Amino acid sequence: MDRAQKEKVVEELGQIFESSGVVVVSHYEGLTVAEMQDLRARAREAGSAVRVAKNRLAKIALEGRPCASIADYMTGMTVLTYSEDPVSAAKVVEGFAKDNKKFEILGGAMGETALDRSGVEAVSKMPSREELIASIAGCIGAPASNIAGAVGAPASNIASILSTIEEKAEAA
Repeated sequence: MDRAQKEKVVEELGQIFESSGVVVVSHYEGLTVAEMQDLRARAREAGSAVRVAKNRLAKIALEGRPCASIADYMTGMTVLTYSEDPVSAAKVVEGFAKDNKKFEILGGAMGETALDRSGVEAVSKMPSREELIASIAGCIGAPASNIAGAVGAPASNIASILSTIEEKAEAA
């Protein structure tokens, strides 16, 4: 790899570190090509991405970035999993780590917040952006459906009372 290629990789990594909601660093030593392809496919489905880069270039790209704290994890065979959504990359690596014992999560960063192994696990248990939006939409819609039910309730109550009176009149 010549100097121009290295500069391009550092620039790409810098953009990843700058724009990602979360970056998770893991060791992938011992994984087969098929297992790495499985990790990439899972990440793609969740809106995340996986990147293997030289540790030295990643450390250069981390300088001055909000997530510079993850530079300490850049030793050995590391892989970066990242996403704009602050939760999806963490969910992907946690799920993959459960299925593959050779895959070891080291830590990561969520913006300026450094995450250790347990921090990544905690983030993975949080609801995703889509789940939060659905929850908020449900909360906003609930009062409207309650109002509609309350407005319609008197009419149905009157109808049931009238039918009960009619049934009693017919029985008598």
